Formats: sequence, C-alpha cells, structure tokens
Amino acid sequence: MSSAGDGEDGGGAAADTVVLEITDAAASPSSAPPPPPIPVSALAAPLPSPTVLAVRADRSRLIESSSYFRALLGGSFSESGSGYVRISCDLAAAVQVLRYLFEPPASFAISHHNFLPLLEGALFLAVESLLVDCERWFRTVRSRNPSMVVPLDFIIEAWYFAPKHGVTFVEDVCPGYLAQNFVQVISSRSFVHIPYDLLCSTIESPNLTVDSEKQLCEAILSWVSASRQSCEQSVSNSADNQLSLLSKVRVCLLPLGFAAGTKRNCFEFGNNAVCMILNLLKDSLQTLLHTVTDDNLDSYRIRLTEYSKKIVLSGCPQLTTQFLYISALPTDLDAVFKRTIVSDVNDGCLNHYNGLVKKAKTLSFRNVRIVDLSKCPNVHFGAVILWMKWTFPELRTFIASYCLLFQFEDLQCLLLRCPWINEINLSIDTSIILSKYSIISSRSEVRRDVNRNLSSYYMQSGLYGTSGNPVFSNISKLILEGRNDITDMNLLEISMLKSSLCYINIKHCTLLTDDGISTLLLNCRKMHSMVLSYTSFGNHSIQTLCSLDPSDSFSYHKDEHAHVMAFRLQELHLEGCEDGALCNFVGSSLEYLDISETVVSMVSLAPVIRRNSNLSCLKTAGCRNLLFEQGEVQSTSGNKYGRFLQEITSTCYLEDVEMGWAFCPVRVDDLIPSFSKVRRMTVGLGTTLPENILHALPEICPFLESLVLRFQVISDRVVRNLLESSTNLQVLCLHYCLGNLTSFSFQTMAPALRILRLQWVTPWITNDDLTILTQNCNLVELLLSGCKLLDTSSQEIISSGWPNLACLQLEECGQITLDGVDSILDCKALEEVLLRHTGRGIGRTIITDAIRELPLLRKLALDLCDASEGGYDTPNVPEGKMMRSVRMSRCKKSAAAARSCFGEASSSSSNRKPVQHRETIVLEWSSRQLTTTVVEERL
Repeated sequence: MSSAGDGEDGGGAAADTVVLEITDAAASPSSAPPPPPIPVSALAAPLPSPTVLAVRADRSRLIESSSYFRALLGGSFSESGSGYVRISCDLAAAVQVLRYLFEPPASFAISHHNFLPLLEGALFLAVESLLVDCERWFRTVRSRNPSMVVPLDFIIEAWYFAPKHGVTFVEDVCPGYLAQNFVQVISSRSFVHIPYDLLCSTIESPNLTVDSEKQLCEAILSWVSASRQSCEQSVSNSADNQLSLLSKVRVCLLPLGFAAGTKRNCFEFGNNAVCMILNLLKDSLQTLLHTVTDDNLDSYRIRLTEYSKKIVLSGCPQLTTQFLYISALPTDLDAVFKRTIVSDVNDGCLNHYNGLVKKAKTLSFRNVRIVDLSKCPNVHFGAVILWMKWTFPELRTFIASYCLLFQFEDLQCLLLRCPWINEINLSIDTSIILSKYSIISSRSEVRRDVNRNLSSYYMQSGLYGTSGNPVFSNISKLILEGRNDITDMNLLEISMLKSSLCYINIKHCTLLTDDGISTLLLNCRKMHSMVLSYTSFGNHSIQTLCSLDPSDSFSYHKDEHAHVMAFRLQELHLEGCEDGALCNFVGSSLEYLDISETVVSMVSLAPVIRRNSNLSCLKTAGCRNLLFEQGEVQSTSGNKYGRFLQEITSTCYLEDVEMGWAFCPVRVDDLIPSFSKVRRMTVGLGTTLPENILHALPEICPFLESLVLRFQVISDRVVRNLLESSTNLQVLCLHYCLGNLTSFSFQTMAPALRILRLQWVTPWITNDDLTILTQNCNLVELLLSGCKLLDTSSQEIISSGWPNLACLQLEECGQITLDGVDSILDCKALEEVLLRHTGRGIGRTIITDAIRELPLLRKLALDLCDASEGGYDTPNVPEGKMMRSVRMSRCKKSAAAARSCFGEASSSSSNRKPVQHRETIVLEWSSRQLTTTVVEERL
C-alpha cells in the first residue's frame, strides 16, 4: 500500500465528516475526475469504479479507531483540518476496513472471503481492534466444525501473505489446521500447490491426522511428482525436499504391497521400506523392546489424534498387537512398564490390563468410527478386542477380512466387549471346492499352529444365549463370507442379533443348511440385504422370506405383500444356489440382484424386473434357463420376453450388470441411455455384443471401471479404444475371445488399469510386449494363458515391472519356470499365485518357500507337470498365517510313450494337444483345521 497524497478542501463537508478519495495503488494514473462521494452505508453494494472511490465517513470514528487516521486527520499534517483527503492504497482492502468500522456488527462478519483484504487494510490503516479480531477469527477457524471450513487455496494464500507483512499468527495456525484436516486437504486439487515449508510443518505437527501411513506417503509422493514437473525449484532442491518429506513417513507402518509398489518410481525408498518390513517380520518383538529401552517409539506408533475418524492398517503383515498398544500408551509412562506391556501383549496374556487402563485411561479417541485390520495375520485378536474396547469407545465398524485365524469365539468376545459396534466384516477367501465337483477322498486334521488361550480375554456370559439381550442391539451388518467352518449352531447364536441385524453375508458358508438359514431369517425379521451365494438356501428359506411377518407394525398398506419379509429386500445374492428361488418373490425394493449360475427361469425373473424399478445391479451370467419359456410371460409391451434386454433397459438404470443367456439380440438403442451409469460390466456366454457396440462402450458407459468379456469377437480397434477412451477403466478381462488381436492393442498408456486378464487371446505375446505393458500400466493383477513365446526372462520383466503385483496367474506360458521361480518370489506383495505348464523347473519345496518369502500369500496353485523332482512337499503347519489353499493338478498319463505330460508329441513335432487333467489335490486351511481333498476335476 502507498501513503496518503496531498489533501484538498472539499468545500461543503461538515465539520464532523470527511470525504476520503481512495485510489487503488495498483491502478494506472488517470486524469478523469473522481466520482461523487457516497455514504459508507453504500459500500456493501457494487462499487461505481474498480480503481477510485470517494466516500463520506465520520471523522471522529476514523480518528478513534485507526492510528493512521489519528495521525492523518488529528495530527500536524496539512490534511488534519481538511474535509477532503486523498489516499492511495489497495481499494478492496480499504473498503472492507470501512465496512468493518461503520457497519453494525450483526451485518458484517469476517470470513475467508474478506479476511486477507481486512488484514491488509488493518495493517496499513493501523486499525488495532480489527487486527485483534482478525487474529481471533483465524485462530478459532482451527477449532470449528465441520472439518475444512475454509478452502485450501485460502490457507495457501494466507501462508504466502504472512511473511511479507510480518504476521506471525498465520504461520502459527496454518500447519496445525492443515494437519488436523489432512484427509480433506489431500483430496483438494490445490494440495500439490502447498509450499514446501508449509507441508513440512504440517507433517511435523503432532495433530497430523491420517487414516493410514499409506495415505500420508501417497500424498507426499503426489506432491513430489507435481513438484518435479514444475519449474519452480531446481533439480537439487526438489531432490532434497523429496528425501526430507519421505523421511517423515513411518515406513514400518506401510502396507507391504504399497511399499513394494513405490519401487516403480522411487526405487531406493521402496526397496528400503520393503527390507525394513521384512526384517520386522523376522523379529518385531526384539525390535520394539530395544526401541522402548532407547525411548524412541515414535517411528512405530500409529498416528492417533483427537481428530482421527478412521484407522486403516490393512495389508500390514508386520503389524503385531504390540504396535497397537504402544500407539495408545501415554508418552510419559516409564520404560519398564512399557517393556512389560509389550512382552505381555506378545503372549496374548494381559496380566497388567487393569494397571494399563488406570495409567492410560485418558488415551481414548472418541472420534474413531472405523478400524480396518484386514490382512494383518500376526495380531492376537483377543488382545485387539481389549485394545479397541478402551481406545475407541465410539467405534462403529470393525474390518478384519482375510484374517483366517479370527475364530467364532473371537466374534462372540467382540460382541460382548464392544457392544456399540454396528458393522463387522470377517470375510476370507471362498472355498474352491463346490458341491458340483466329484470328490474322490477327503480328510481333516486340527491345525497344529492354533494354540489359543481364550481364558485370558474371552468373557463367558450367560447373557449371550438369551433373547432380547440389549447388548446386541446395535449390530446391523455382519459379513462372514468364505467362513466354511461356520455351523447352524453358530448361525443360531447370531440370531440373537434379531433386533438390529439388517445385512448378512454368508457366501460360501457351505456347512450351513437350508433349515439353519431359515431359522436365522425367521428370527431376524429386519433383514433387508442377504448374500447367500453358494449356500444351501432353498425351499424352507424361501418360505420364510415369503411368509407374513407377525411383528410387522403396519396395519395397512396398499400393496397386499407389504407384510412379507421379501417385500423389503434391497439386496439378494443367490449365485450358485440350486433352487429356482425367485418363483414366489414379491419384493419391490430390490437394488441388487445376483442369480448367476442358478436355474432361475424367465417366468420368475421377468416379473421381478418389472416390480423393481430401482434395480442398479443385475447379474444373470450362466442362467441357461432364461432361454426356456416355462409358461407365458407377459411383457410390458404386450410381447413375449424374446427381447429381455429391452425389458430391462425400459425399467432400470444399471450400474453393475452381468449379461449371459437371453440378452440377445443387442442394439445400441437398447443400451442408451439406460447403461449410461454402468461402472461394471460382464458379457458372457449366451450374449454376443457386435463390434460397433464394443467400440462404442466408452461413450455408452462413460463411467466404466470394469469390463469382462467372455467368448466375444474382439479386435485391435476395440481394445485400443477401450484403453484410450475409458479413462476410469481399472479392470479388463478377455477370456476365450475370438478375433485377431496384435501387440498394437496394448501399445498405449492406461494409467488407471490395475487388473489385466488375458486368457487364450494373446498367444503372440513376447518379452518385448511384456516390457511395453510394464511401461504403460501399473498392474496389481496379471493373468496370462496360452502365451507360449515367453521364457525364463519373463519372470524378471514381470517382477521388476510390477513389484506390487498381488495376483499372478500363468498357464501354458512357454518355459517361464524352467529355471525355477526366484524372480516370482521377489514380488513380495503376492497374495495369489497360479503356475501351470510353465516349465519343469519348480523345486520340491516351492510351497514352504512361497509361504516363507511371500508374507501375504493366501492361494497357491501348481501343476505336478512343472515339478523338477516329480512332486511337492506339503506342510501341515504353514510358517505364515495367511494361507487359505494350495492346489496341485495332475495330468492324465498319455498312452503314447513319446508324449510328455505337457500334451506334446516328440520334440520333432510342433503340434500341441490340449492337456487333460486327472485330478486336483486341494489343501485348504480354515481357522481350526487343514482339509486335504482329492477332486476328480481340474480346479
């Protein structure tokens, strides 16, 4: 701002008023006469000129409120007696200050819109009261709700403003404000524009609040990437800043898969992170004990603050119960007590629990609503439950998916210790053995690595078995998917949740009977969402769904079926159920319907479609009965159901669709606009999409994220356009498709693509093509079959190009494993591996080696044809606790002596014949036992 100019007598101005002619200091000089004066009360309206303003104001109020005007109008300056004074300054700032001084407090408030002009004006015009109010307002912003009440752009602008004007309180507040709102901050487009010193101060703040250490690291990496692309910093400064910021990440709390993935762009950081995590897996207890002694626990503490709402630790196999407890311990506890806690928690025996509660009672975090411990196999869930009880008294959602050793007794304890929880997810991988397979033999044995001392934390309570127990009034959603050791008796105990349970997922819980499921439904009448895929759901359960609800309080409803439980269903998943369960369905609230691989007919499905106009997901893949009439089905147009797809598109706007039998013929007109919201699409056997529709999919489905095509005719033109135009596409699966694809299809960038499955569609793929793929997309899942040109070098290309691979499936892929699997085992984030007919070089100890080297591995599939020593050792006690299943397929012996088990004739022949498999040996672990099954089919 500039100083005052020469005064000029305004003539008729009253003695107690003064006309201020304010010229914007940034404007060019003008010879135009000034505008006529306006009263202060008119400043709220649009200004007559953006560069100059004349305003009448009370002289006494100006002198009283501002040191600037006190000196100018009441001192020895020539303007002190003048009724007309010229000022050159920031016009917007001066206007805001005058409004603050003369408008009633009730009609003028400080906000992020006027804060900086007010502050600048207050500084220039020396309005002391305004400076105090600006500071007070800015400091209180930090404590206001909801989070992020001011935009990030404003904070950044204020940060740049403060040092130029000597304002210290802005620099005091900004880092803490961003720290406590960091989750919202990183979602802003302006995040990458935060200045380095502000970001550094924010991360160092004790109030830094993140959902996970991964979230913090991702934010830093995105900021670093944007910084590299800008020209604001020198290369050396950028590198120094990168190292400085990344050094603040608590590497030992990163998910293993994420840490491995950072090797793509920050190899040194990612490699060091992976090494640290693997070292912790070897002996985290001693590391923590040494850290306690050195009083240096910060690097191992989960970031918990009073503002935390979600704690996500998913994918951290290095995490043990000690990490959880030390994160909640007061920092002033003595080292001896900390060592005692760390040692006792390691044994799952909390002898010092009462003492711990007394000393740490203030360390509870009441804003935390969600805790996610998925894929954390090395935590003791008994101790975890106690930890959550006193640390998160307002917890609402607990997720522990893929934690195989979480037993039903743990669930009971969780319900008793933490009765305020209303959502629980305990899903694991589903069993690969279905009822349709022919089982040759099966035997089970108790897991030798299960040695649980439940008495130290499991609360035996007679209340658990009583109906009407108020303890269980909160559980609304329970996911037990894949837990095929859950029994009808367990389900009966779950029925105690009848007053609140609305959502149940028991997919692939194969021990449950139709009667058991029926009893659950009979007790839990508030149920509106059920995932019953691959269960014994049948007639008894259907009758329960379609029976009158005696507890229904609605005495009258215009729909005669309103008192039936099925009437209120919103989600119904029946994939793989053998009963034609929709024949009596009367609901009209369905949003999600999955009848894949069932015997549901069109006569049952068509009325359901018409009754449920809110349907957003429909899965019918594998429903061959949809082709058969089985009676007359009246359509809305008066025709029969031959044009089933038209029936659907005239009724629903789908977001998730699986098309199979009865979806033909298909025209573009059938899909627009009803498919405009589709995010996930599967097209399978029984439906053929013409090339013009496949090519137009990015326009028909602009939000498409996942596309699975089976037995379709595809081309380079189609695939290339999908990768280039579907910018949200994360999943692309091509199974048994026809057409002439070439390497041109994948020679384009696809930064969003994460899952790529190419099953018998790309036999031409070479190592060069693989290299191009690694450059164009960052995959976490890769399936290749029939790629016979690949060799042992392909392993290194895959492992170095996609270090964060979670799933790798290679079948009939040349000689990839001819020299072993060393490079594959370098992909430390692998959770699922399938190797079949990839080269006879896999050693006998592959199973134990894979479990030891891959801490997250859950599923392993091999072929005895690839065994270098004729077979594989199969341990009962896996060193890792994640293992769910191991499959080993065996080929039929060829009658021709010259034929190898790869189905090849002699080496002089280039003809290959399909391999026939005799049987599959399946080792499957549950929470309590190991089951070994020999199945006649190839799995």
